[in-house]
Amino acid sequence: MRPEDITRYRRQISLPGFGTAGQEALLDGHVAIIGAGGLGSPALLYLAGAGIGTITLIDDDVVDVSNLQRQIIHPMDKVGTPKVESAAAQVRALNPNVSLRLFEERLTWSNAREVLADADVVLDGTDNFDARHLASAACARLGIPHVWASILGFEAQLSVFYAGKGPIYEDLFPTPPAPGVVPNCAQAGVLGPIVGVVGSAMAMEAIKLITGVGEPLIGKLGYIDSLTGMWEYIPVTGNPEVTEHVRTSEPARQAPTPADELPDVPETSTIPDGAVLIDVRDPHEHAAFTLADSVNIPLGDVLDATDLPAEITGADGPIVVYCAGGIRSAKAVAKLQELGATDLVSLHGGIDGWLEARA
Repeated sequence: MRPEDITRYRRQISLPGFGTAGQEALLDGHVAIIGAGGLGSPALLYLAGAGIGTITLIDDDVVDVSNLQRQIIHPMDKVGTPKVESAAAQVRALNPNVSLRLFEERLTWSNAREVLADADVVLDGTDNFDARHLASAACARLGIPHVWASILGFEAQLSVFYAGKGPIYEDLFPTPPAPGVVPNCAQAGVLGPIVGVVGSAMAMEAIKLITGVGEPLIGKLGYIDSLTGMWEYIPVTGNPEVTEHVRTSEPARQAPTPADELPDVPETSTIPDGAVLIDVRDPHEHAAFTLADSVNIPLGDVLDATDLPAEITGADGPIVVYCAGGIRSAKAVAKLQELGATDLVSLHGGIDGWLEARA
């Protein structure tokens, strides 16, 4: 170990049971991180600071203004640039000794095993079920520990999956849920600090796995409620048959939304002057932020209606129906058309797209 390494990492080296052996393991270590978003941001910074020798980063997205609230590795001047480039610049600024392997692409079944092949640990910072099952299958085949976490609202889950040595992701989540069953961050919301707590915990799990210090969270699911600050730990048992199936089969994929659930209705990307605005999101979403002078009629109420709501029959002008991303509003427009409504459209991309276009 070089003298400059001792200078940089001496606070870690001085830890009982860690020492130079632990630091050398980190310097020789290789962590692959899928996603440079909320979970990937703190994990990248802490792993780079700790001296991980090689970091592979996979992400095909670009930095958006809405990311900055929680994806702390990205500064404002990187909005619009690829996340891998933005994150790499911050990692190099923190620790230029880290070797970076950047993949500005989506992880797929055709490239996953090659991209992840020589990693010691994989950190799964993805935000969709298909990617999580893909990461799990690749790690199971390669024999690599899979550090996983998920955020939903004020709550989060964390575990380490390790085929042959403990449970894998499919022991908890055998198949992806149907589209729309589990809300995403845009719908459920998320606070930055809970993402930071869990992303940092993921980095700690990677350090434990590489150095052999401590006990990785294998066979346990950590659950945190950030509103109480309490962690709970739930035992998870692996099934060898599940592992064998995942090792020998293609990863599970989320079923596409049936065509009849995405009706073909008129859309607009602008809001005409004098339009009546109908918000079909849930009341708590409407209360958080909304378009001015809109009326909240949740989608469930629209679908249960047998007559047109008074807000529709009494409208004087075009009617624009919106939700978060444009799916619920399309369903609402189709139902209202069945009830006899005319001159109404769905806001393409929903309120999220409308706000992002004006950021």
